[in-house]
Amino acid sequence: QVQLVESGGGLVQPGGSLGLSCVASGRFFSINEMGWYRQAPGKERELVARIISGGSTTYADSVKGRFTISRDNGQNAVYLQMNSLKPEDTAVYYCNAVIRSPPYTMNYWGKGTLVTVSS
Repeated sequence: QVQLVESGGGLVQPGGSLGLSCVASGRFFSINEMGWYRQAPGKERELVARIISGGSTTYADSVKGRFTISRDNGQNAVYLQMNSLKPEDTAVYYCNAVIRSPPYTMNYWGKGTLVTVSS
């Protein structure tokens, strides 16, 4: 059974920084891509950033220049460094991974970690 476990959420003041981590565990062949999504109260879940196995990244316009996604393929881990945080970044952040276990390729989600940006 594949599991994604996030860590690193919490309360931070506007302008502050926070880092999130996510590790995939279980039996699988490979991970195609990993990423972070977020869902604020009353809003739909949205992409924050994602990174494919070759290292190419995609960011939401709202976080470009402030957030950095990185990946450790050997550790099956993905990280999100969040700088210059704003109150509108407050949300539950979910780790996502597209994982191959031939013949299947499946989409997995973590349980989420809450990030609150407030003074």
